[in-house]
Amino acid sequence: MKYFQEAKNNFLHIDKFLSPYATLSEEALRFTHEADDIRTPFFRDVDRIIHAMSYTRYADKTQVYSFSVNDHISKRIIHVQLVSKIARTIGRSLSLNTDLIEAIALGHDIGHTPLGHAGEAILNEISLRELGEYFAHNVQGVRNYMYLENHGKGLNLSVQVLDGILCHNGEILSNRYIPQEKTKEEFLKEYTSSYQNLKETSKCRPMTLEGCVVRFSDIIGYIGRDIEDAIRLEKIKREEIPPHITKILGNTNKEIINTIVMDIIDHSYHKPYLEMSDSVYHALLDLKKFNYTYIYQYSMTSEERNFYQEGMNKIYFRYLHDLEEKNKESIIYRYFLATKENTYLENTSLKRMVIDFIAGMTDDLFLHEIEKIKE
Repeated sequence: MKYFQEAKNNFLHIDKFLSPYATLSEEALRFTHEADDIRTPFFRDVDRIIHAMSYTRYADKTQVYSFSVNDHISKRIIHVQLVSKIARTIGRSLSLNTDLIEAIALGHDIGHTPLGHAGEAILNEISLRELGEYFAHNVQGVRNYMYLENHGKGLNLSVQVLDGILCHNGEILSNRYIPQEKTKEEFLKEYTSSYQNLKETSKCRPMTLEGCVVRFSDIIGYIGRDIEDAIRLEKIKREEIPPHITKILGNTNKEIINTIVMDIIDHSYHKPYLEMSDSVYHALLDLKKFNYTYIYQYSMTSEERNFYQEGMNKIYFRYLHDLEEKNKESIIYRYFLATKENTYLENTSLKRMVIDFIAGMTDDLFLHEIEKIKE
């Protein structure tokens, strides 16, 4: 410990060079106080996220196309890493706190179910029917880090990181993001209300400019990459992208990322908010519509969705029955509840336990389980 303070200062000195609109390390909020170590609080959050068990499962979760035989089609881990890199590029250019950006970016999609947005929609139907509560991956992401990880005790991540995860929704695009100051209590209220009022929560704004950067970067990270995947699988052709879009953004992932990133930096420099030009914003909106019409709508056939919907419902009821009957040989006990301490076990309903378990499954485990139940 001889050089503890000197080593800590090496971490902290970077705050001196940050923008007046950046989030400083000393501003980090936690629900439980912890003693310092040499790392800054947000750098510490990055370490906790990448060492968490749930981070490992990113590698086998769907981005758009499930169970593709092509090894070069994106998985969720690739998207998360792309978002992190894009967001840190913007953040460094604007002199923001890149440790906070990295933590939010690496954790932002941890609540995603198997089968991506299709699986999320099915689990939402189950949650509404069984609990009377909405299920959304951004909300589940916060739940994962607060109540599931670390044997059910949570990771005690900073409120700024949790808020960035809750408010990261890249499905809803705006051309300007202005941070909204929040207390710990206001963040918790926004989180808990999400289960009953998902529409309002989808409009929530991050409490930090760094969180706004990740929200912008989420769509930048998937919009062009999903096109490349679709072309690689021969779902679309590059020349099908409308010329009025490619004229502004380009028609490759590389060009699209560069155009949007440079536009955001150019229009947000020395400002307390993030902004893009009207031309890039409208081109991006149109590209998003193109992706939904020609890519996402056809990423799964109706037969496949029906098969997975039936399968998810079947395993839900199977696991719930296993919990009610205290079947300790069930996979939900062996893979999930066996890792949890009383903090989780005594404060969670059986139905919520099943939803938590299914939400955390990888694609392969989910497919294995729904195939097994037919035997």
